[in-house]
Amino acid sequence: MISRQLKLIYRNKTLLLMLLPAVTLVIVFSYIPMVGITMAFQQFRYGHGFFGSPWVGLANFRFFFRSGHAWTVTRNTFFYNVLFLVVNTTTQIAFAIMISELGSKWFKKITQTFMFLPNFISWVVIAAMAHTVLNFETGILNRILEFFGRDPINVYGSPGAWPFILTTVNFWRGLGFGMIIYLSAIMGIDAELKEAAEADGANIWQKIRHITIPSIVPTIMIVTLLSVGQIFRGNFAMFYQLIGDNGLLFDATDIIDTYVFRALRFSPELGMPAAAGLFQSVMGFFTIMITNYLVRRVDKDYALF
Repeated sequence: MISRQLKLIYRNKTLLLMLLPAVTLVIVFSYIPMVGITMAFQQFRYGHGFFGSPWVGLANFRFFFRSGHAWTVTRNTFFYNVLFLVVNTTTQIAFAIMISELGSKWFKKITQTFMFLPNFISWVVIAAMAHTVLNFETGILNRILEFFGRDPINVYGSPGAWPFILTTVNFWRGLGFGMIIYLSAIMGIDAELKEAAEADGANIWQKIRHITIPSIVPTIMIVTLLSVGQIFRGNFAMFYQLIGDNGLLFDATDIIDTYVFRALRFSPELGMPAAAGLFQSVMGFFTIMITNYLVRRVDKDYALF
């Protein structure tokens, strides 16, 4: 048995060597750092390390849930990710179908390029652009409102405006990248299906409804399931760069990631942020397991595992 395995390893040594860098990265950056989970159950002390610090059981979790912030950051994280998932999936599929139906190849390529470009813009630059538009005193938005005789709006003091702003910015930056996934799936559809539909007199909307969308359902399900797994993990770079430490907006925009970051910055205690991070990971794990189970009940071919 062992000799057979050794022969198999020797036969596939080139493939295994190609796989080694990826496995090493996963071990170093994903598995070894899991030792830090112990901090969630400790009163961590740098001098004593992970295994010498005193254990406090679930005290850090109790502190997190009694702080008054646990429900707010969990609700916001879940709300924004669900909103982003619905808006992004819908628009990316729509734009992918629209571009696939364009007749002009050069116009199609130019459109794809311009849609994909925002993905390469740093969140720092995007935050500066947003500040240029939304700033109360010098922002372009308030200059336009003043030109039309309207009162200026203090956007950075209006929590209710930020779900729309954040959704718009997230949609704008991620449209091109997400659209390519669905566009690739559409390009893989057998052309004979559409030719047969055209021969039967189907118009463009009928072809989209009965051929294009059903053919990319597996891709939609896989991408959605992968996104659901991240539903309790917010886009830290976007939220922190656009919101920063603006306390006026915390109730409407604070997510688990930004809350943990601020806790690490302003508190010497590492136990509570570690507990919040572990809570976030556990919630994400149960979410993907439950979603995958429900998908398997409907159609096991669409499930991840």
